[in-house]
Amino acid sequence: MTAPTADASQPAVPYGTPDAPRIAVRGEARLEVDPEIARIGITVAARGRDRRSALDDLTRRNAVVLDLVKSYADAVERLETGAFSITPELTKHGRGERVRTYHGSVHVTAELTDFTALGELTTRLADLELTRVDGPWWALRPDSPAHREARKKAVREAVQRAREYAEALGTTLSALVELADIGAESAPPPYPQAPGRARTAAFGAAENAVAPLDLEPQRQRVHAQINARFTMVPPQL
Repeated sequence: MTAPTADASQPAVPYGTPDAPRIAVRGEARLEVDPEIARIGITVAARGRDRRSALDDLTRRNAVVLDLVKSYADAVERLETGAFSITPELTKHGRGERVRTYHGSVHVTAELTDFTALGELTTRLADLELTRVDGPWWALRPDSPAHREARKKAVREAVQRAREYAEALGTTLSALVELADIGAESAPPPYPQAPGRARTAAFGAAENAVAPLDLEPQRQRVHAQINARFTMVPPQL
């Protein structure tokens, strides 16, 4: 009979020795920062008794929306067209497949970095006929300096905590053994949705221009966690 072997898929826990005792700590940081981008969703709709009239109206309204968003130039970082549909609506009564009307829609997503322009653009879009605006959803860029600052702060917090443990034993740290993100040895958790506060506006055309919406950016929370292991000078217990 052979002795059981360790599971190679599980990383070995680095235990210390009397000559090189080890300290394992967790560093954590939480920051609140201003958002860097805001996303809005724009849905343009049209309805007509025949497919062609619905499509013509939808094309015209979509062009108006795109031209309006593009007029804000540098304030808009990204503009994308998503789902498009033309759907027939059948009559509820009668035999056969008689079409009562056609419904059309186009969904557009815009990403802005100028939050002053955001309020004005959102208001002007919502003032267009059969145009719906959803958002804004506030977020940070994936490469935002805030993420880097949170990671650095988590490392500093781990070093400080380990030093405090060593000082409590009347000794000092000697070397770093390991530094790892939480869950680095296992499958990563699903990426959370970017936090944000959604507002929805759906209006028809108005005779007079309305005042721009006052949109207050929502602060973003950044969280970083790391595990760290150190060796320390053997304490005199």
